[in-house]
Amino acid sequence: MATAADGELILKLYEMRREETLRKSRRFMVFDFQPKTIDELRVVSRDVGSQHNAAWRQVVGYWEMAASLVLRGALDPDLFLDSNGEGILIYAKFHHFHAESEKQSGHPFMRHTAALIRKYPVAAKLHEGFQRSLGLTKE
Repeated sequence: MATAADGELILKLYEMRREETLRKSRRFMVFDFQPKTIDELRVVSRDVGSQHNAAWRQVVGYWEMAASLVLRGALDPDLFLDSNGEGILIYAKFHHFHAESEKQSGHPFMRHTAALIRKYPVAAKLHEGFQRSLGLTKE
């Protein structure tokens, strides 16, 4: 059950999302960055000197931090999942590019978000819905 402290933490996460640089980075990742191949994705995900790579790292890092708070018990999962599906969207949008390299490297993409999806049925349902809307699964 959510507590007042959980509510305060949710509001703090929301406040962080409103920060201008993070807001621009989130816009890039959700709406502007539409890679069609792993090579197109790697142009952004691996070029550490680029502005777009900074956006990539900031957004993935933000949502991984938030998922970790839930997984470690610092934040009520139901309260978090009521209003924070964007990290799951990011995972759904980009994970399929990383699936093969994960097998080879043993380094999972967005491992905390993946764990959140496995652990909580609401998160799994969100993930499935995002995959459908992105055309990544058969209906």
